[in-house]
Formats: sequence, C-alpha cells, structure tokens
Amino acid sequence: MTPNADDVTSALVVEVAPSSTETPKFGPERFINRELSWLDFNHRVLEEAENPRHPLLERVRFLSISASNLDEFYSVRVAGLIGQAKAGVTQHSPDGRTPAQQLSEIAIRGNTLVADQQRIWSELLDQMREAGIVLCEASALSDDDRTWLDAWFMERVFPVLTPLAIDPAHPFPFIPNMGLVMALLLVRAEDRQGMRAMLPLPAQVDRFIRLPAQEVRGEGKGREAHAHVRFILLESLVLMFLDRVFPGFTVNGGGLFRLIRDTDVEFEEEAEDLVRSYETALKRRRRGVVIHLDVDPAMPEELRALVADELDAEPDEIYVQAGLLAVTDVKQMIIDDRPDLLFPPYTPRFPERIRDFGGDCFAAIRAKDIIVHHPYESFDVVVQFLRQAARDPNVIAVKQTLYRTSPDSSIVKALIEAAEAGKSVTAMVELRARFDEEANINLARTMEAAGVQVVFGFTELKTHAKLSLVVRREAGAIRSYAHFGTGNYHPITARIYTDLSFFTCDPTLTRDAARLFNFMTGYAKPEAMEAVAYSPILTRDVFLELISREVAFARSGKPATIWLKMNSLVDSRLIDALYDASRAGVKIMAVVRGICCLRPGVPGLSESIRVKSIVGRFLEHSRIYAFGNGYTLPGRHARVYISSADWMERNMDWRVETVVPIFNPTVHEQVLDQIMAVNLRDSLQSWELRSDGVWKRVPAGRRPISAHDYFMTNPSLSGRGSALHGQVAAPPLLAPIGMPMGAPMAAHRRADRMSQD
Repeated sequence: MTPNADDVTSALVVEVAPSSTETPKFGPERFINRELSWLDFNHRVLEEAENPRHPLLERVRFLSISASNLDEFYSVRVAGLIGQAKAGVTQHSPDGRTPAQQLSEIAIRGNTLVADQQRIWSELLDQMREAGIVLCEASALSDDDRTWLDAWFMERVFPVLTPLAIDPAHPFPFIPNMGLVMALLLVRAEDRQGMRAMLPLPAQVDRFIRLPAQEVRGEGKGREAHAHVRFILLESLVLMFLDRVFPGFTVNGGGLFRLIRDTDVEFEEEAEDLVRSYETALKRRRRGVVIHLDVDPAMPEELRALVADELDAEPDEIYVQAGLLAVTDVKQMIIDDRPDLLFPPYTPRFPERIRDFGGDCFAAIRAKDIIVHHPYESFDVVVQFLRQAARDPNVIAVKQTLYRTSPDSSIVKALIEAAEAGKSVTAMVELRARFDEEANINLARTMEAAGVQVVFGFTELKTHAKLSLVVRREAGAIRSYAHFGTGNYHPITARIYTDLSFFTCDPTLTRDAARLFNFMTGYAKPEAMEAVAYSPILTRDVFLELISREVAFARSGKPATIWLKMNSLVDSRLIDALYDASRAGVKIMAVVRGICCLRPGVPGLSESIRVKSIVGRFLEHSRIYAFGNGYTLPGRHARVYISSADWMERNMDWRVETVVPIFNPTVHEQVLDQIMAVNLRDSLQSWELRSDGVWKRVPAGRRPISAHDYFMTNPSLSGRGSALHGQVAAPPLLAPIGMPMGAPMAAHRRADRMSQD
C-alpha cells in the first residue's frame, strides 16, 4: 500500500511541541552507569543457567555465553577504561564517575559474577553427573582409559605442544589473547637443577576431551543399559603425560594462567587504503596489551611474579581464580546425542504468502508488504529474494549492505551469481564489524574477483544499516524492491536472534533506499528523504520530535504513549527527553535487552516509565519504536518504526543506520499488536528494572506467557497466505503492561485500521 502525501510528510516532518522550561532537579544520578548496567545484563544471562525451565545442557550453554560475554567486555570496554585511566583522563561519565571509579566498581561486580559462574559450574557438574555426563579426574580412569588416552595424546596433542624453557637464552614467549598456559617449576633429575617453563595449551585441540563410551547397567527393575558420556580436561591429560613433554624432569610446582588482551584496534582515520590499514591493525590486535590476568591459586608465588612481570600486568589486573579458568569452554560438553537435555528442535516457518505465489518473492511483495519475524520465520526468504534477483533476467541492478555474514555466505553467493549474469551489483561492505573484519576483507576480495562493485564506505562511520535494493524491469517500466532489516545478513545468527525483515516495493521507501545507497557509496548526502530517517543526520532529531509530540498530546489531555524495543538505551539526550515526557504524563514502556542507563520509576522524574528485559532461548535483537500519535497503544493511528539503530550515541552519531516507518496496515498490526504487545506481556523470561537500578525477575502470574514460545507456535500476520483459512486463531492475550487489565487486544485491531488490505 502506498501512503498518501500527508502520511509520507508526517513520517519525517513532525510538529515540535514547545520544550519544557522546567529545570530538572536531578543530577548525574538520574543515569545508570553503562558498564555496570552491562554487567547486570550478563548476570541475567548467567541466571538462566539456573533456570529450571531450561534443559540441563542449555543451562550449560547460558553459562558459557555469560563467560564469553565477560571476556569480550574486558577486552573492549574495560580495556578502554584502563587506557583512559593510565592516560590520566578524569572526565566523568554521564552518571558522574571517572574512569578509575568505574574500574573499581567493575572489579567488585566482575568478581561477584565470576564467583557465581564458578558456583553454578559446580552445581551443573553435579547435575550432569546424575544425568550420565561426567567430567573425570585422572585418578578415576581405568587402565583401558589410560591406554586409549596415551594413544590419543601422542597422535593429537603431543605434535602441537611447544614446551618453552624460560632463561636468558629463551625469553618469555608471546601469549595470544585468551591464551591458556601451564606455568611450571621443573627439576632436572640428573643434576637437580631447577628450570622454569611455559607450556601453552593449544587452542586447536578441544579443552574437553571425550572418552570412549562406558556402558553402565541401570539398577532396578525395567531400567535399561545406557552409556555414560565422559570427558577429561586437556590440562589433566597433559599432566598425565608431562614426562613425554619434559623427559628427565620432575614437577616441583605449577599452575594455569589465562590472559585477556586489549582488542580495540587502532584505526588511521585518513588511510587511503582501508583494506591494507585493517590488515595491519588485525596483526596489532593479536599483540594487544594485557588488561586482565587470571591465575590458578595453586601457582607458586615465584611463577606468579614471573608471569605478571613479563606480561606487564598491574596488581589490580591480576585475579587469583579458584575453579575452572576459561569457563567459556564448557560449551564443549554440550552434546547432540542427548536431545533430552536440549531444547526441542525448532524449524522456522517459511512465509505462506510467498508459497502462494509459487515462491515468487517479487509477486508476493507486489501484492502486499511483508515483514518476516526471525527466527520464527526462516531467513531463507531473504536468501531467496536475492537469489531470485540474481537469476531473473528482468533484474538490472542489485545493491546490498554487508555488516556481518557467514564465511560461506549464501548472500554473497547470490551477489556473485548476479554479477556473473551481467547485472550491476554493488556491495557495501563494512570492514569495521568488530571481530569480523578479516572475514569481511576476504569476502570483499572474492566478490571483486567476480565483478561485484565493492565499496568500503566511510572512514569515520560504520555502516550498520541492513539494506537491500533490487531494480527490475516490469511492463515497460522500472520497479524497485527493498529489504530493510534489524539484523545482520547472517544465516546462523538468524536462527537464534529475534529480528525483523521488511520487504516492500512502496516507491516512497525504495526511493529513500536508493538515496541511502548513493550516500554510502558516493558520499552524496540526500537533499531530502521522503520517509526513511537515517544516521548520522536525522535519527536522533526525528526521535526527539516524536517524543515532543507525545508531550504535546499529554499536555492537551489526549492519550500519550510510547512503546520502545531495543538492545541498549544509553543516549543521554534521548533519555532526558523521555524523562521530560514522563514528567508531562506520557506513559512509556520499554523492552531493553541489555544496557539501560535510564532510571525508571523515580518520583518527579520517571514515574510513568517502565523498563523490562527479556532473556531466554533466543537473543532479542529487533528494534521497534511506536508512538501513540494522540491515541492509545496499540492502535491504527500509531506511528510505528523498525530500525537497525539502538538508542546509543554511536548509533546516532557514528554509524549509518535506518529508521523505517511502517505504513501497510497488516504489517503495522503485526509489529505493534502482535510482536510488541506479546513482548510486553511476557512473564516467563522477563526482568523489570527498579528505580534503584536493580533488576528483578517478573512473577509468572496467573496466566504466564513466554514470548518465544508464543511466536514459535503462532504464525505472523503479514506472512500468512491461504494457509490462514481454516486455522484456529491464536488465543487472545491480556493487555500489555500499563494497559487496564482485561482490555481486549482485539478491540484495537481491524475496526480502526487506516484501511482494509
């Protein structure tokens, strides 16, 4: 459906209400510290490892994820704060803390998080043992086990081990980021001379080594035989055969250590050759400064001092950690042959409406806009859209942004196929997608070799927008089709991240898509945009104006409501605007997965703001912004947007992002009445943020709802085709948080839509 002129204009040009002249009484304490809020989020992830609703091995996965998250947090965020502190920076964060003060509080919270990880790991080990999955000690191995491990060690471990003596002739080796190393005090048998040595454990060998199956006969009548799954740690195996590595030596002491390096690569802003500059930076990353050092408490003080001195680790960067180092590795104990301990398999649905058109994406989009809700609906539709474009003789051009994608990307293959078919193909590749830079360089070179026009974008901005544009000849004219996404073009993450893929051939939106590609490839700043807002030019101002309009509605006595869904809420100007809106009486409900610097529920500041977070089987990643527009939410008059941008300074000022209005009534209803409403009603995976900055799990209530379970079992509105006929409608939900209990969701639906489909 093409919007009328008033709809189009109002999508970007909004009336700004007079700003409040009231001076806030609240200082920096109105903000929650960004770093501490992130640690709170990671603790919510960790607490899912104790959630009895999840199968046992999925709880192990949550533990591993929390550990991996913490590693990245230290290597990026903590590294930046350490750099500031060492440089003498005393500038305060929005919440009033210096870098040194933040580091002190992070150390306390981080230690608590690590202690909880170790406690939960110990509890999970006991539960896995009861379920028949055992982590063995060397002393519990049988002779057959030792014989098997002997052969396994000599074949797979011994050839890749590199023992390193430490003396004046053998300087301390370089230890890579996240490297796990065995430090040893050895004594030579022939002359009793001591030697210090390092034995890096090879990352190429699994940390958890699976032993041959051991059949165990169950006790009791009717119990069948089953096989215990057994593992042994790599370090335990190496210690068993250490005499093969250091023949003629005995061990006089030792312990493990693991380090984390600063991985925030330096970038030369004025570099002419971005690719070459980044290849150099990637090499520097591998030799980053050590900013966190975990050591085994069993390590002798002599070795600990040696390691700290050689790595230039400051005392406050050294952590004596009892238990398992590198907890992220526990994911290796998650095995496929125990499906009873995993989430039931889920196969994403393919949109029925595209099937109704014989798989013709273009015909389905011409009939009506479609929004696909991942991972509940298949990412294959995005691949099929581009693959069809590659093979369609009427398609003359394809343009695509790539921020993160898979090494064997179907998207990239489709772009190459299109270029080889003689179409004009442009790929906007972002080299600075953290930890994916090297993969993106390789993909770019592969595409260039096939004839794709590869553009690396801005030196000072990251291109984070998720955008495709296909130009096609139709009936003697040219029609464009666009895909706007909230997530990356990555088929693996699309199975675990919740995201939205919006397909349209609305000329208003496709013309704006073309303008954005011109901006990204030729630095051609659009003179005007018809409907789509973009960063770094328009996004913050558009959101500020939309908030101001809700303030004006509240002051005039009309309904005023804002619903927000994002990953992070950090931008201080937008937070202050939400505070102004709350003081004016606007009701605001936000679903914020991760960092939230806004402090809700504070009298006189944010009394009408509620913030929740959903953590569960899937990673919440979609960004949705809805404004009541003088009416209650949900409703047909609301202004609804999907976006690639969170509300962070970097998304507003330092990235290319999109904010896309939803005009089509069915898509509008799906995003607002279905996706947002169900997220607000979730009570089984939700946490609520209190005014004191503490997150509390939401009680399940009398009618518990899991958003993830709901979307797995209920088809979306815009993707339903002929399969809709004869289906039983999804059960009605209670009203979202903040609406009168019992208010029927259906009352806000078809009757007051902008138009019928």
